[in-house]
Amino acid sequence: MLNCNKRSITVNMKNPEGKKVFVDLLMKCDIIMENFGPGVLDRFGFTWEKIHEINPKIVMGSIKGFGSSGPYSDFKAYENVAQAMGGAMSTTGVPDGPPFVTGAQIGDSGTGLHLAIGLLAALHQARRTGQGQYVEVAMMDGVMNLCRVKWRDHQRLTRQELSEYSVPTKGLTTTPRAGNDSGGGQLGNAVKCKPGGPNDYIYVVVQEAVWVALANRIGPDLGHADLANDPRFAKIADRRINQKEVWRMLDEFAAKYTKREMMVILNELDVPCGPIMSTEDLANDEHVRGRDMYVELPHPERGTWYNVGMPIKLSASPARIERSPLLGEHTGEVLKEIG
Repeated sequence: MLNCNKRSITVNMKNPEGKKVFVDLLMKCDIIMENFGPGVLDRFGFTWEKIHEINPKIVMGSIKGFGSSGPYSDFKAYENVAQAMGGAMSTTGVPDGPPFVTGAQIGDSGTGLHLAIGLLAALHQARRTGQGQYVEVAMMDGVMNLCRVKWRDHQRLTRQELSEYSVPTKGLTTTPRAGNDSGGGQLGNAVKCKPGGPNDYIYVVVQEAVWVALANRIGPDLGHADLANDPRFAKIADRRINQKEVWRMLDEFAAKYTKREMMVILNELDVPCGPIMSTEDLANDEHVRGRDMYVELPHPERGTWYNVGMPIKLSASPARIERSPLLGEHTGEVLKEIG
């Protein structure tokens, strides 16, 4: 699943011949990226200053768990460590339970995306000025940036309660874990559907603009034909106060429908929603396959293999996903190219 569209070479950085190959690569490349442990590349004799001296135009990208400065700079980090220390885990889960990691690799892949943005900016600058620069992204910093909505709520707590949260927030000094609450201005939560399996849910956002239509659709089925005029739910502020009852009613209504059927019902009302998609759901989804987001690849060792596609769609130069290389598969090919 990793390293698609790359070539792989192996170079022994501990002997002079390997270091010469590395220098030859530095002379020809626009960008060098590394994610060794702290100080490893320096100990090989290739500090940023040395690399910049070899090729003044080259851009160097570096990912570290906690960056090159500060009291944590020498500590090791992995995906879940970054989530723990960047604020994601403390705000993920249910209030009375332990903090949870997310299923998405926001510490690894999220940091890589931050680095790619920085490298492109530095490359553009280098082409304008002839001077490369060092680009650093710490995993902890990247996770903090992806938690920016939780930082907004952290500051709101100093001024007000967070009424869209289903848990009490009065007197809190830190953004709480709040299950599947939307954590935004609108109410949102996961609604259980039939047949009641672990992923038989649909996430629903109850916007102010759609409440009347939604109430008119679900009310009659619940024996509450005048639900749209019920003063407990008349305005968004009222629905926030009584949101547990809103979700109870939606759970009762959805118990008669699958998550796909609910998606059709709610989209007809312009209600923002999305079924909870399992990996199996996504692997067989017509929309996903139609957008080339789950593609079949041949692999010399694994046989047929599937990989996530390219989410960035370019009109003039669309990317074609190529399988990941074997270790050192292209060493000879690349060495010929650099002479």
